[in-house]
Amino acid sequence: MAHWLFKSEPATWSWDQQVAAGEAGTHWNGVRNHGAKLHLQAMKVGDRGFFYHSNEGKAVVGIVSVVRPYYPDDSDPTGRFGMVDVKAVEALAKPVTLQAIKAEPRLAAMVLVNNSRLSVQPVSEEEWGIVCGMGGL
Repeated sequence: MAHWLFKSEPATWSWDQQVAAGEAGTHWNGVRNHGAKLHLQAMKVGDRGFFYHSNEGKAVVGIVSVVRPYYPDDSDPTGRFGMVDVKAVEALAKPVTLQAIKAEPRLAAMVLVNNSRLSVQPVSEEEWGIVCGMGGL
């Protein structure tokens, strides 16, 4: 199983909305970056990802699971980009802020620290464990 990080502005799509989508989950659309597209294409059903509130809060707040692999994004008129479906799995007991992630030396190589603008990014197994621990899981 691979691990990922999905960034969303809470005013656009929040953790609470993701939870409210229930077991069926919802599509993760609107990605228009080719690097992020490649990450979406690599995802498999069952992969887990951090749900990260960007701009407001700047924190990992929950865990999602991929429930449908990459398929065309119908909101993209060019037809070049796609999306996956994700469902909420679990909230972190304590949100893990970007500030806390940057302060943790073991996370210095994390994509979130070095390329914070990328909306969908990989997370290593070690990083996954560290952030989960910081979040009380």
